[in-house]
Amino acid sequence: MGIIEAEERLPLTWVITDGKAGMESQCLAVACRLGLTPLIKRVKLRAPWRLFSPWALRLGNRWALSPDGDQLREPLPDLLIASGRHSVAASRAVAALTGQRCLRLQIQNPGISARYFDLVAAPRHDRLIGANVVVTRGAPHAISTAALAAARERFASRLAALPRPRIAVLLGGDNGAYRFGEDTAQALAICLSTLVRGSGGSLLLTPSRRTGASTLAIFRHSLADVAGEIWDGVGDNPYLGYLAFADHILVTADSINMVCEAAAAGVPVQVVPLEGGSAKFRRFHADLQCDGITRPFGGRLEHWQAPRFDDSGLVAERVAALLRRRGWVLPAGGISTG
Repeated sequence: MGIIEAEERLPLTWVITDGKAGMESQCLAVACRLGLTPLIKRVKLRAPWRLFSPWALRLGNRWALSPDGDQLREPLPDLLIASGRHSVAASRAVAALTGQRCLRLQIQNPGISARYFDLVAAPRHDRLIGANVVVTRGAPHAISTAALAAARERFASRLAALPRPRIAVLLGGDNGAYRFGEDTAQALAICLSTLVRGSGGSLLLTPSRRTGASTLAIFRHSLADVAGEIWDGVGDNPYLGYLAFADHILVTADSINMVCEAAAAGVPVQVVPLEGGSAKFRRFHADLQCDGITRPFGGRLEHWQAPRFDDSGLVAERVAALLRRRGWVLPAGGISTG
């Protein structure tokens, strides 16, 4: 594609994942920061591709996709943003179908060499390096100063009058590394009740998709008489509003995405320990604590001025530079601020 032809339209953009919300949100965040509206494709793999790592099966990528997922049909993309091991075969198939014309970004460690992609954005706890690797502190996300300002206006009538300090609590749940058991939930709920009452403030608590019903019931019961609110999953999701109005944020240790989103709010973020963990999670939490971005939660609120970081903008700037080299003109205004 020549420069004149490329400038006639915005780059057709795809986001490819296996449908996991945490992976998809990272891809969409980068596309948003570029000012692009992508086509979302959620792929599934056939056997044997789904049974092995990307290193084990690097051939036949065109036939790896199951008919149960979205297919790679024309018009093919100019920019592909993908995440997750199951997206690797699809990304490499797109490269073959477009004759390497498509610019391909892979978010997170793809499990094969970064040289198979135009750009890889990997968190530093993955310990991946290379000339085409942009190292992030954590996960790209859509929380920006503009998004927080809009949320303050949108939720002002609901949250602005709540007593301060307003303590936002972001609950995760069980995953491959951590277990959020009922004993842990009960201990945290009792601690929160004491903390909110003692501070004279209010609570803004929201569960995630992985928060079990029995776990959430413990918090509802123990915090029923505490000022503030616990989101019941009905109506307008107040997640952004909670971040925008919080004076302190507590977030469980199981979600890198939630920790990074909380850190964008510009208030102290403390990480609630859970049972379990992994080497990658430990490196992630240790790195952010070393940078002064988060602190562990030990039962009391701590006060400090934490530095902000903008992984989404960092990745988007690198992608934009590569697109411009190929002659593409991005939407007016360039990369929005974090």
